Amino acid sequence: MTVLRELAEPEVGGFGWGYNGGGTSAAAAAILADALDLGDPDKCGIGYATYPEDEVLAQLREDFCDDVLSQLCDQWRVRRGVVLRWSLAWCLQRGIDELPAALRELPPLQSQS
Repeated sequence: MTVLRELAEPEVGGFGWGYNGGGTSAAAAAILADALDLGDPDKCGIGYATYPEDEVLAQLREDFCDDVLSQLCDQWRVRRGVVLRWSLAWCLQRGIDELPAALRELPPLQSQS
């Protein structure tokens, strides 16, 4: 599990909450790379302010910032399962078939009848 207070503060800005800025994008990259078992955020193409960026992973990171991280306050926790379910829904909404292994291994969603 990634503990954000252990991450070095990015040069592009701190970890401010309530907006989608450089620090929030860096935090999203670390959270998503950890939850999806992608390894180093910069090496897999999801890192903030590094190149080459994977276009799909960069959009995943920014949408995670907008939908989740920018809504949080100073102290919070998010479980890996929440990140995985959010990521799976994001991929399914966009018709993305090539899922990271961590998403392919999730049990199927149950419909609420």
